Amino acid sequence: MSERSSRTGGRSGRVRAARLTDLSALGELSRLAQADDSGARSLGLPLAGPPIGVFTLFRLPLGAFRPNDLLYVHEEDGHLGGLLRIERDGHRDEWTIVELDAVGLGDAGDIRYRLVQACLRDVARRGAARFHVACADEAGNVELFMQAGFARYGDELIAFRPADRPLPAPLSEADAGRLGIRPVGQADAVALFRLYSTVTPAPVQRLEMSRIADWELHGSGSLVPRSSLTPILRFADVEEFLQEAPEGAPDPTAAIGFVQVGVAKEDQPHYLRILVRPGGDAGPLVRFGLGVIAARTERRDHRHDHGVIAPVRTYESPLEHRLEEEAFTTIATVTLLMKESLVRVAEPAMVPAIR
Repeated sequence: MSERSSRTGGRSGRVRAARLTDLSALGELSRLAQADDSGARSLGLPLAGPPIGVFTLFRLPLGAFRPNDLLYVHEEDGHLGGLLRIERDGHRDEWTIVELDAVGLGDAGDIRYRLVQACLRDVARRGAARFHVACADEAGNVELFMQAGFARYGDELIAFRPADRPLPAPLSEADAGRLGIRPVGQADAVALFRLYSTVTPAPVQRLEMSRIADWELHGSGSLVPRSSLTPILRFADVEEFLQEAPEGAPDPTAAIGFVQVGVAKEDQPHYLRILVRPGGDAGPLVRFGLGVIAARTERRDHRHDHGVIAPVRTYESPLEHRLEEEAFTTIATVTLLMKESLVRVAEPAMVPAIR
């Protein structure tokens, strides 16, 4: 009997939607799964948003937990042994699994597989176009999702800058202007889409299907550019900036760089996401983004300052070296996976006539 078929046979318990009466048990389960010595299985991300707790769940319906987000649990003999949390991007009807935890030693793999299968069936009935997940390549994570029909399409390095390193001073408007850095506007959608297309390999573009219209939604909850840490932007104030081509460039309308800055509002690191054309220098954008964080946090309580985190796709190298020059260190490598629930159909095209 294959591993896949054995997972679904001979198991008791059931998967169901979470209820308010599950809050306390879910908080403990989430805490155990994120503890290094618990023996539980999770996605293994260095950060997947705040751990689920009683206070967090009570706050979520008013803030980050949106009506279409879902939470599933595995229950057996009145005890909860697993949970799955999935969030929806309403602009593209794409879903991201942001937490998948289970306890029970040998049973943990079976529980997580059943949670994933139940979630996929339920959400597919709602018309979902794609499912995303990011996980560490350990504890059978990648194998579990590939058995569930996900395709592995990339890896990301997670770079972290500790909070005890002082942030650089913010750039003045004049200095930013000399570098060609300015806030993103809706008219920049084409330039940003072209920048993304230049940086991102064609196979990844086909899977992520980022469109010009998605770049027009900047600042409105859109998930572009996607990363393994995109879900934490729900808990941050997000700003986006573009670096224009210098005077005399072959294409003066082209964007040579982009930085997305997420200033944390909760107990989590601040966030940087940078795109730079091949051969470009990302150093000024990194320093500018850190300066934006410094300027925004000067007006806030620093008790929740947990450093800065930045995801870097492996094909975006040597961006990680520019981050290292600004006191970042690589703390993890995570795998990106995606599953499409819709069938791709070729668009109509002109073909030679046959007599």
